[in-house]
Amino acid sequence: MIAARERARNYRSRARAADLMGVLCWLSVAVSVGLYLAYSGASQFTSPGGIITATGIITGLAGTDLILLMLVLAARVPWIDRTVGQDRAIALHKRLGKPALYLILGHGVLLTIGYSVQDGTNVIAETISFFGLGNDLLLAYIATALLIVVVVTSVVAVRRHFAYEAWHLIHLLSYLAVLVALPHQLSIGGVLADGTLQRVYWLGLYCVAFGAIAVFRFAVPVARTLRHRLRVERIDQVAPGVVSLQLAGADLRRLGASGGQYAIWRFWSWRTWWHAHPISFSAMPTDRSVRLTVRELGRGTSRLTRLRPGTFVSIEGPYGIFTDQARTSPYLSVIAAGIGVTPVRAMLEHATLRPGEASILLRGTDESQQYLWHEIGQIAHNTNATAFSMLGHRPANYPTWMSAHALANNVTLESTFPHLHESDLFICGPAAWADEVVADARHAGMPERQIHIERFGS
Repeated sequence: MIAARERARNYRSRARAADLMGVLCWLSVAVSVGLYLAYSGASQFTSPGGIITATGIITGLAGTDLILLMLVLAARVPWIDRTVGQDRAIALHKRLGKPALYLILGHGVLLTIGYSVQDGTNVIAETISFFGLGNDLLLAYIATALLIVVVVTSVVAVRRHFAYEAWHLIHLLSYLAVLVALPHQLSIGGVLADGTLQRVYWLGLYCVAFGAIAVFRFAVPVARTLRHRLRVERIDQVAPGVVSLQLAGADLRRLGASGGQYAIWRFWSWRTWWHAHPISFSAMPTDRSVRLTVRELGRGTSRLTRLRPGTFVSIEGPYGIFTDQARTSPYLSVIAAGIGVTPVRAMLEHATLRPGEASILLRGTDESQQYLWHEIGQIAHNTNATAFSMLGHRPANYPTWMSAHALANNVTLESTFPHLHESDLFICGPAAWADEVVADARHAGMPERQIHIERFGS
């Protein structure tokens, strides 16, 4: 009963924090627009040209505010990670990209039209005249071009044509674009006049965004890497194409990792140093060792199977809320497929489970995909949990997470997990497969707060 009350209290606390985060995002945009209207913007709504110009300034301020919020969401701030998790933060970061770009493009178009109306010139002549205002406005055009490149290359249909490293390098242009745009924001048109609260607000917002990037994307990972001195100790074969990387280090419990979390790992060999890998812990760290289990999914991960002992390893994290601390219900139901068993294995090891509290379904296409199943079976045995498996291909041309045999025998989530509606359902596996499990859970009437998902590559 105490655990149930504590879980409910933790959930309410996270929900309030998530609501607060949403309020702060919208409040930030509202403040940016409100300050402009309070200082000089309202006085411009007196003529057609002034209305268009003021609207253009408002779209520019709102767009820039969203871009800075995007940087904060991508900065891996611990409070954001504990509240909604990095996956949801990055998902929101992506959703804000197009609106931010549209606002910035609208800013340029509306200002050009507004100034041309006020000056009595055509749009082309007005655009040419902008370049005579100095380098600051030229930088603004460059910033807009950089943002267009970032957003276009982030579209899934375009991104799949880029190697991850090339795409990531392009995406870093967003940082440069924001910095490049700053001079024109401070100098053109007197919008952020020196000595005003508006100028203080914007400089503060820039400091928060880039300060968060500097601290949590660079300073903290460097300090953590130097403190723990991680190196590859050995590589163990788990199955064809699957290995466990045993890392040795110092004082590794101070990482503060929870079972189910992941970290961003960089292995400093000449073939792998430029590629950062998000990999879950497949066992809880001890003082001296960490284990990661990796499946070969491409050239990047295949190179990890050939690392030499002694290779230096840097770490960012741990991250994620796919953990026992996210639970809200008295029972635990778990479904894992493929390499998705790795965070599940660590989560079950770390969780404090009553006898019979957990039910675990391990899903695989065939026996070759039984990665770490024997270890999960041992944990289940020690906690008197129910553990079973489902092997077999999914039926062709029918959307389901189950095997064809299970589907033919009318297996459902509710028949699989007798305490489903009193459980938190943890789902981990390939993205398309996991989405089918989520769809079934929702169809069964499970509330969103009881569904926890971690998607892996196929």
